Amino acid sequence: MKEKKLILITNDDGVHAKGINCLIEVAREFGDVLVVAPLEAMSGMSHAITIKSPLRIKKLKEEEGLTVYSCAGTPVDCVKLSFNHVLQRRPDLVLSGINHGSNASASVVYSGTMAAAMEACVNLVPSVGLSLSSYAPDADFSEAKNIARKVIDRVLKEGLDHGVCLNVNIPEMNGEAIKGIKIGRQAKGYWKEEFDRRVDPHNGEYFWLTGYYHNEEPNSDDTDEYALANNYVSVCPVTVDLTAHHYIEKLKKWDL
Repeated sequence: MKEKKLILITNDDGVHAKGINCLIEVAREFGDVLVVAPLEAMSGMSHAITIKSPLRIKKLKEEEGLTVYSCAGTPVDCVKLSFNHVLQRRPDLVLSGINHGSNASASVVYSGTMAAAMEACVNLVPSVGLSLSSYAPDADFSEAKNIARKVIDRVLKEGLDHGVCLNVNIPEMNGEAIKGIKIGRQAKGYWKEEFDRRVDPHNGEYFWLTGYYHNEEPNSDDTDEYALANNYVSVCPVTVDLTAHHYIEKLKKWDL
């Protein structure tokens, strides 16, 4: 008999988040599923790894075709630990998400969801990060599940080039039908941080990070942010190679 596909799933919202459980439901249609996800929310951890404290995992569920572990670490810790300890063989696919909140544009730099997908890339395993543009714990993931199903099917059939993963962002359900899927690039933009200064009862100063996203090219119709703003799903190929290739020749002309 042909061996069933093996799919590893993680996220950065925590093992109990609604998004990851919706993704597990869809992934089980394609093969056996192993889940190793953070015990607590780890949003904004990017590619952080744990090096100053021990990593602990705990089996939460085991049934036919599904095993779930929690991990007291970051999303990237979860992938590394899975590859080096938990998995019995190399997975056919790594899925990260479904994240509560968009990971388009510059958010890729901060995202624990996408860092987990990129860690799989480093290990030459096809991977996809999926995000829904809603932070609500009880967000409607029905359309996100349909998109995940379609993307998983195509990646398992077509594969991905080594060093490339997919960043899939799905617009929030707002009463309108999603218009379709746009494949494009990461928008140029940045997060404008603002720190809310406060004082505790002991007169100690502390800060809460706030801010907003600034899109530098809101009218460019080939970007992920444009797709989401116009009720399309955005699919953006992401690479682990951070080299600014176009700048190499210019840099060679410097007197270094």
